[in-house]
Amino acid sequence: MIRILSLFFIASLLLSSCVTKKKLKQLEANHSLALDKVMKSEKECQLELDNLRKSLQDKERALQEKENELNIAKNNLDNAKTKEQEMKSQMDFLRENNTQLLGRLSDLSVVSKAGAESIKKSLETMEEQGRYIKDLTASLQRKDSLNLQLVMNLKRSLDNINDDDVNVEVKKGVVFISLSDKMLFKSGSYEINKTADNVLAKIAKILNDHKDLEILVEGHTDNLPMKNDCMKDNWDLSVMRSTAIVRSL
Repeated sequence: MIRILSLFFIASLLLSSCVTKKKLKQLEANHSLALDKVMKSEKECQLELDNLRKSLQDKERALQEKENELNIAKNNLDNAKTKEQEMKSQMDFLRENNTQLLGRLSDLSVVSKAGAESIKKSLETMEEQGRYIKDLTASLQRKDSLNLQLVMNLKRSLDNINDDDVNVEVKKGVVFISLSDKMLFKSGSYEINKTADNVLAKIAKILNDHKDLEILVEGHTDNLPMKNDCMKDNWDLSVMRSTAIVRSL
């Protein structure tokens, strides 16, 4: 009886040990699965965070561009207002002179034919000057508007280009596009780099939409003295570089 009980007890222990190992393996499998889900969820969260950061950077860049456009527009508006005020002052001066002439004319009892003709010509000249000032004001406002449109189109087209390589600005009513020498040419060369072809193509596309513009290309020379079979000096290099840009455009 004691042997039978001992065998039964030993069998029970072995069975209990098997069940425990099986549960342990199941727990380990469940733990590994849960860990994989956590890591996958962490990667997804990190990816979403990166996307949100990129979106924020894009929005900040767009906001900066709008602020730049607003500053340029404000500057042009201030210039237009100043010019308009100057033109109004000139118009007031001409009207005052016109009034004085008419007053003098009314005081004259007898006016010679030659004198009347002279006064008439003076009045016609003042009227012509008034029309000229008015046309000039409209022309300046139209030019400022075209310059603003050109600058905005250029900046939008060249938005993905490094700011150190391309700079677009307005100075005294003229739009300047400055391209860095390191992007365009190798030292001592007037052959355009292939990396600059894309930039020049974008600029040319914008310029083709403004047929009435006068375009001036300035070529800058190297800081090293140049002299070879093709170039006598650095002046030749600057001319050949500007010619290469004109041909490319």
